[in-house]
Amino acid sequence: MIRAVVFDVGETITSDRRFWADWADWLDAPAYTVAALVGAVVAQGRDNADALRLIRPGLDVAAEYAVREASGRGERLEEEDLYPDVREGLQALQNAGYWVGVVGNQTARAAELLRALGLPVNAVATSGEWGVAKPAPAFFARLSQWSGCAPEQIVHVGDHPANDVVPARAAGMRTVHLRRGPWGYLWADSAGAAQADWHADSLLDLPGLIAGA
Repeated sequence: MIRAVVFDVGETITSDRRFWADWADWLDAPAYTVAALVGAVVAQGRDNADALRLIRPGLDVAAEYAVREASGRGERLEEEDLYPDVREGLQALQNAGYWVGVVGNQTARAAELLRALGLPVNAVATSGEWGVAKPAPAFFARLSQWSGCAPEQIVHVGDHPANDVVPARAAGMRTVHLRRGPWGYLWADSAGAAQADWHADSLLDLPGLIAGA
């Protein structure tokens, strides 16, 4: 029996448009250049932060984050960064009686910003708080402990087959591949995405998909 539904963050709950645009402004590069480079490194299977290092070789991204925060130009997450279906979709799952959580590979600061949005969820966390990131098995073990549910009672929802679908399934969870954002579209027909129990284009699809699980 499914008791919990847990969501990835970037390109699942939030659009990364502002994230990359802010980096473009910080590095004094056109936003379309950064977006194109992100697409290129993603297609090559590289860390998306490599797009920033192509603009500024040798960039220490973590150190640069700290500089940005100190200058008052750090991370931002506002209502407009949420996908339009997020509040209604999360609320529908809570109304159906599921424990709903949001956790992804983001900084501790991003967790604070997400909590400030007051999403209809039971809990929010990030890899920056946990000290372990996807796709490490320890991340999904922590997720199960955090939700208070056994792996087989959890549905994990995400756009990235290699970070979301494959490792969550390996951990014993049910999975939804969400087809949106660069990763969701690019790898929608990949072998990793094919491992998902369900495929969706919107969070509003989820209650109906998992109701009989």
